[in-house]
Amino acid sequence: MTDRETVEVRELLRRAVTRNDAAAMREAVDRLYGNAPEGLSAAAEYELRHPDYVMEMPQSGERIRGREAMRRMQETYPVPPSVTVRRLTGSGRVWVLETVNDYAGEIWHAAAVLELDQEGRILRDTRYFGRPLPPEPSRAALVEPID
Repeated sequence: MTDRETVEVRELLRRAVTRNDAAAMREAVDRLYGNAPEGLSAAAEYELRHPDYVMEMPQSGERIRGREAMRRMQETYPVPPSVTVRRLTGSGRVWVLETVNDYAGEIWHAAAVLELDQEGRILRDTRYFGRPLPPEPSRAALVEPID
């Protein structure tokens, strides 16, 4: 993601917060977390985070405090996933993002609760991950598959 694109995404995030603009948020998320390799740039994401940024992963009991620590984690991560956005919902300063993350063939479903400041910077990011499971046989007659 170029510097210009980072500024554009920041403006989209600001619009999402100040105007409850779901279309702006969806475009920002698609550009930030999209499948293009440049979509997951640690440097670009750093610029979109508040200096007091905190990311938590409750399932593993991990917390990353500060946007610099998050950038270092991203830069040392062996193979970043490709991310497909399934759904986005929210308004104002709180948005929930559902994704399918592909870690070199290993699929994980994820939900992230993004909390932004008034300027549209990501202040808090809480992520939940789950591996796909086979359907429970006892529910077979009551459910339909998700594409």
